[in-house]
This record gives sequence, C-alpha cells and structure tokens, in this order.
Amino acid sequence: MMSNIPSTLLSTCLNTYDTHMGDWPMWGGWWFMWPIVWVAVFLVIGIFVYKDAEKRDMNGLLWFILVILPMVGILFLIIYLVFREEHVKDMKFDSSKSAEKMLDERYARGEVTKEEYRDMKKEMKK
Repeated sequence: MMSNIPSTLLSTCLNTYDTHMGDWPMWGGWWFMWPIVWVAVFLVIGIFVYKDAEKRDMNGLLWFILVILPMVGILFLIIYLVFREEHVKDMKFDSSKSAEKMLDERYARGEVTKEEYRDMKKEMKK
C-alpha cells in the first residue's frame, strides 16, 4: 500500500487540471516550473548586459542588478539599450611594446610627421 502512494502522487501532479478553466490542462502539471524558467531567462539576460556594460566602461554590476529585478527588469533593459555608451573600451595597453615600436606604428599611420618622428627617436636614444 505504501509503495503506491508516490506513484499516485506523481500521477496526480502530472495530470492536474485547473478547475476554474474547465477541462483545460495546466501544461501537464508542470505549471510550477514557469517561475524558475523566467528567473533563468532574466539571469541570462542580466549576464549579457553585465558583460556588455563592462566592455563599454559602464557599471556592469549595477545594470545586472537592475535588469534582474522582478517586474521592472524589462523596463531597465530597455533603458539600458537606449542609453548605453556608444564606444566599446579599447584593448588593454600592451606593455610588451617598446616605445620605439609604438612610435614606428604612429609614423606608419601618419599620426606624426617625419621631423617629429626623427626628433622623438633622438629623444629616446638619450
């Protein structure tokens, strides 16, 4: 008799019907999973917003918390998408480059003139 109780309970949970809706099944008894699914969706969106905000040199943690707030998270997501910074943070400074190499790159891009390039090279060799 005791071994039938878990199977009976499981079959009852999986075959529940919402009585105020007639014979319409409530997603086969899995209706209690929807809040968990929504929390998971908001967490994933929050993680994407956090990473994007950090790349744009904004406060990622603040935006993460605002986006995962119940009821107003979608509003803050829209606000973030409208008002986020346009620029993405440049790559970190590469300390392995020497000053001469950086000067050579600047000269190749045309950022300094030939005279400025020579003057700066002489200055570095001192």
